Parts: sequence; structure tokens; C-alpha cells
Amino acid sequence: MKAPRDVSFEETLLPMLVDPIEAAAYVEAVIELDDPAALLVALRHVAKAHGMAEVARRANVGDKTLFKALSANGNPTLTTVHKVLAAVGLRLSVTPVHA
Repeated sequence: MKAPRDVSFEETLLPMLVDPIEAAAYVEAVIELDDPAALLVALRHVAKAHGMAEVARRANVGDKTLFKALSANGNPTLTTVHKVLAAVGLRLSVTPVHA
């Protein structure tokens, strides 16, 4: 997708992340970076794409709790990550590390 230069990164990214296949690929690529802060940003992007309030409702967590957990200084629990991913149609999986 080619976006005009005056469109922000998020304005281009977020509509794509509504698609679960695109969102899964994005989160998986960020996991490959082995950077927890980057993963937090990716989770925030995916949640924003689906609407933070709606994700909070589906995940059965408070709006403020979700915003705090996914903020730049957030430290979400594994339970919160699991709930957020489930709320947007994704799940965690584990694969072997290739040498």
C-alpha cells in the first residue's frame, strides 16, 4: 500500500492491522527483534487498530487498565497480553528457535 508522504505512519499502519493475518505478521516480526519495548508498541498499535475501548471491553479489562498496560511505560501481565490478543482475534504460540 503506497501512502502519500503527508500521511502519518500510524494512519497508514492501523487500518492494515485490522486484518488478523496482517496483525499476526506484524507482531511476529516485532517479536523477532527481541525487544520488549517494541513488542509493547506493536501490541498498542494492534489494539488501537481495533479501537482501544472496544478491545478493553472484549478483553474484559478496564479502559484505564488497558491504556496503562500498553503505554510507553507499561508492563502488562501475561494475562493482559493474552486477553488483548484474544480480543483482536490473535493468540500466542511457541515455536523452536532455529540456529
